[in-house]
Amino acid sequence: MTGAISIATVVEGEGEVAALPILLRRIAHDLSVWNIRIPAPLRVPRSKLVAPGGVEKAVLQASYRVDGLGGILLLIDADDDCPATTGPALLERARQARGDREISMVLANREFEAWFLAAASSLAGHRGLADPLEAPTDPEGPRDAKGWLSTRKIDGTSYRPTVDQAALTTQFDMAQARKNAPSFDKFWRDVERLIRGASR
Repeated sequence: MTGAISIATVVEGEGEVAALPILLRRIAHDLSVWNIRIPAPLRVPRSKLVAPGGVEKAVLQASYRVDGLGGILLLIDADDDCPATTGPALLERARQARGDREISMVLANREFEAWFLAAASSLAGHRGLADPLEAPTDPEGPRDAKGWLSTRKIDGTSYRPTVDQAALTTQFDMAQARKNAPSFDKFWRDVERLIRGASR
């Protein structure tokens, strides 16, 4: 294997711009892959991404950030959509735009922060969160995972993605999140496929 593996990313939220590269580097570290390059994520509002021509334009722009090995990863919140329906439909559109590139489409169910809820005990005492901190029975069920985090902060502040998301991304137990949040398990497997595929 020669050259770095580039993973270009497309996100919707301002918090993910800082958090997603951290998460990708953590997974690459766990896979013992060290030659990974992660350009700054391309941020596209969800409404523009899902609109006609939106995901196609985003994938074309992201593809210019991949040099040689690697691929493109798109990550958005599912909100009230079904990830199993919306994800494949967007992926098909993305592949029509750049069929020559490896592309993954992941919808966090219902939002990125649900992955924190899935590994809540590992975040106890961090960023003002209570200690102990017990995960909800269905981490991907609550509509407002950000609100769940805010109500469990005991330092007098509310959860803010631009302040807290990257810091919590460095701390949460990914194995626990894979076990309790199916959409994070899919995310992990998709990232591994992009990295392993490029490293073969």
